Amino acid sequence: MLNQLLEKKQKLAVIGLGYVGLPIALEFARKMSVVGFDIKPERVALLNQNIDPSSELDASEFEGTDIQFTFQLEDLKDVQFFIVAVPTPIDNHNNPDLRALLSASKTVGKVLKKGDIVVYESTVYPGCTEEDCIPILEAESGLKFITDFKVGYSPERINPGDKEHTLTKIKKVVSGCDPESSQIVADVYSSIITAGVHIASTIKVAEAAKVIENTQRDLNIALMNELSIIFNKMGINTYEVLEAAGTKWNFLKFTPGLVGGHCIGVDPYYLTYKSSEIGYHSKVILSGRHTNDSMAAYVAKETVSLLSDKNIPLKQANVLVLGATFKENVADIRNSKVADVVKELHSFKVNVDIVDPHASAEEFHEEYGIHLAPKIEGPYDAIIVAVSHSEYMELTEDYFKSISKPDAGILCDIKGIFKSSVKDLTYWSL
Repeated sequence: MLNQLLEKKQKLAVIGLGYVGLPIALEFARKMSVVGFDIKPERVALLNQNIDPSSELDASEFEGTDIQFTFQLEDLKDVQFFIVAVPTPIDNHNNPDLRALLSASKTVGKVLKKGDIVVYESTVYPGCTEEDCIPILEAESGLKFITDFKVGYSPERINPGDKEHTLTKIKKVVSGCDPESSQIVADVYSSIITAGVHIASTIKVAEAAKVIENTQRDLNIALMNELSIIFNKMGINTYEVLEAAGTKWNFLKFTPGLVGGHCIGVDPYYLTYKSSEIGYHSKVILSGRHTNDSMAAYVAKETVSLLSDKNIPLKQANVLVLGATFKENVADIRNSKVADVVKELHSFKVNVDIVDPHASAEEFHEEYGIHLAPKIEGPYDAIIVAVSHSEYMELTEDYFKSISKPDAGILCDIKGIFKSSVKDLTYWSL
């Protein structure tokens, strides 16, 4: 199949053109004929103008590609290799939300033909591809799994905002429903992934590998967050402790912080959901999740405590929050825990201005019901540096003082950026 794709006698399609799907589609389109499919006509319209709606890729990334962006099902009928890269979030009860994944499976099933291969990249729990997705492909196509079509799983490893660990430089885990399909999937991905591929023995192994990557990170960050709470009660700066401990060669360098986004704060729940389904109640993983999910409220309450220490009436207090996205230097607001910080402050009747040079004010309001301020007004009783955007890294104590009230001057520095440079302001960090 690879030769047929490279010779453009067959086509490859990517279903879902967000943070994950678009880079994959464009990379394959440098060598193959690709159909990029998304259900949102407005997204497709922007892509046809070489504009990435996620603001991750420059217009130059679209150059030299053989790709057709479309939202029309008809355009998928002559495709032989499908890659499904749609979001798999959680619902309000922290259960997997598979609606986009199952809908994408129906879409592919409607155009599936004998000899086709479908590869899933979306993060799921072990068993989801075979138990939830394949039956839909069979039902919609009228074809029989393995006999008529093959399925693989290759978990995405896209890291938004990371310009070093890009798609082709990260080793790709691949798998298939049988040895033949595993090799085909490996060959196809090897054509673009310079870092190479790792063939997992089964689809379930590949699914499990993906979901524990972020679970491991989540637990390590949870430990750092718990340590920061303990050290704060002791009057010790957590970042100074980590700096000292980090001088040992085998100390793992994690730091405390707000854990949001579409991966670390979500993926562990996919594993614990499946764990509960098979009769085991996770203790360690859910404990870490509880710790990390509680940090936004902790930051807000510590800010309120500092305001109270200065006898500032909460209803008259003005707080500035710098940063709204889930991590630094990206426009991605999905599962942003900064929104939780703001909501907790609002529960204390504190007035809050939140600004971000990367986030869309319209999207943030639509997602969280919170307005981003068009500019920094001031003066403020407290400033919370919530996201370490590059725009904030060079700010000075003099700047913070210039937008602070003379009798207040509180700086809450979540990531400990300014721990060594702030002398006059009341300083707090995780």
